[in-house]
Amino acid sequence: MLTINELCFSYNNSLPYLIDNLNLHIDKGSYLSIIGKNGSAKSTLIKLILGFLKPKFGTISINTDKIGYVPQRMEGYNPQFPITVEEMLECHRKVLKLKNKDLITSNLEKINMIKYKSSLIGNLSGGQMQKVFIARAIMGNPELLILDEPSTGIDIKSQKEIYTIIKQLNKNLGVTVISVEHNLEAALSNSTHIFKMDDGKGTLYTASEFSKYFNINLL
Repeated sequence: MLTINELCFSYNNSLPYLIDNLNLHIDKGSYLSIIGKNGSAKSTLIKLILGFLKPKFGTISINTDKIGYVPQRMEGYNPQFPITVEEMLECHRKVLKLKNKDLITSNLEKINMIKYKSSLIGNLSGGQMQKVFIARAIMGNPELLILDEPSTGIDIKSQKEIYTIIKQLNKNLGVTVISVEHNLEAALSNSTHIFKMDDGKGTLYTASEFSKYFNINLL
């Protein structure tokens, strides 16, 4: 699904590189969580994969153009802007040039948010808003879903609901998932693989390998 070879990047295009000779391969149908301390370039890597940033050296190959993206909660969005859930999704449907108007209803049903169809986005809780962002991201039936810290600032109940939705998309629909995570418990509980970033590089583990290697026991 995705292959990264010898990727190098810095924001000023000079040494030292924030990402330095990074390599990664992700198979179709995987659920990969990217973890690491603050400043380890997790979100930068996501932006490079999405094409928002250009690498200094190296290549990123993706075997699909059907990609959904869920940014960090509220990123780039003004909650005071008077738009309903339906209007937001309708705008995105038109941007994607999708003819099926029933997609809005069906996607809201997938995330258990159909009763909020006419609600103003600014009146939703953080968890509800994140679900709407997921509904928007899957509007075009993506083969690859990329999320940037999907549980940040969200209550525990909503976190569980959101990870259940993501896991169902991965297991039931075969959507490949890449998620930047600060929530290690969620990463280990839901992912097939963990990519640990440190000093501009990364190490790939299966979720079970990571648990054993770092002696993590989730109850």
